[in-house]
Amino acid sequence: MRKTELLMPAGSPDVLKTAVVYGADAVYIGGEAFGLRAKAHNFSLEEMKEGIRFAHERGVKVYVTANILAHNSDLEAARAYFRELRDMKPETCDALIISDPGMFAIAREVWPRAEIHISTQANNTNYGTYRFWWEQGAKRVVSARELSLPEIRTIRE
Repeated sequence: MRKTELLMPAGSPDVLKTAVVYGADAVYIGGEAFGLRAKAHNFSLEEMKEGIRFAHERGVKVYVTANILAHNSDLEAARAYFRELRDMKPETCDALIISDPGMFAIAREVWPRAEIHISTQANNTNYGTYRFWWEQGAKRVVSARELSLPEIRTIRE
């Protein structure tokens, strides 16, 4: 049986630390660009490094969101951002959370070994979509919020 993962949003360094201390298996954070959580504090690269270090020292994974639906003007900056995330060693995140196919392609190009999860923001509602993302190399596809349990079961089957 697959282990359930308690994944918590962490909109600021303080929230990340609280989630880690109180038992999250993983947290997801957003950088100052490319995330959809506009009201969150979001993390500078230095705050990400510190947060990832803090979480990893306690056995907690950190996923970084880059789940905007990108415009052409976003793509070169996204390429640079993925390079920065890739090069944050040893405090590299455990996975990227992406929803846009163009952003996915850039992440794959810049950081081929990155684990990529497909965000609920991609509105994944059918088995064809799951199969598509899996074939592209996504390690996790998060269901759309609108799906019922019977629909999720059918997709899984």
